[in-house]
Amino acid sequence: MGDDKTTLGGIHISPNAVATIAYHATLESYGVVGLAPKNLTDGIVSSITREPLRGVSVRYTGEDIDIDIHIIIEYGTRITSVAQSVANTVRFHVEKALGLRVNSVNVHVAGLRVSDTD
Repeated sequence: MGDDKTTLGGIHISPNAVATIAYHATLESYGVVGLAPKNLTDGIVSSITREPLRGVSVRYTGEDIDIDIHIIIEYGTRITSVAQSVANTVRFHVEKALGLRVNSVNVHVAGLRVSDTD
């Protein structure tokens, strides 16, 4: 997946490149205040290394791209609308940037955050 042969050589698209595009597209979505680690181990590792791709995982299955995103949503927003918006935004940005079809975007809401009203 993400491999292409040209007359000048080969092109390989890394899952980290897809995750970076998905990460930035997610943060642009309305109602998203951040991304959450996928599990406790991932949370500890990301806090030590400060890796910005926490909360995003990309899998290649044949010619399809599957993306999982773990988000934190602003309290008071409609959860289903925000999750659907994130899925659509990520799908659009990845397909536009890579020219490859995204099979699925799974959005996992890991929590809600209340903003300061001051």
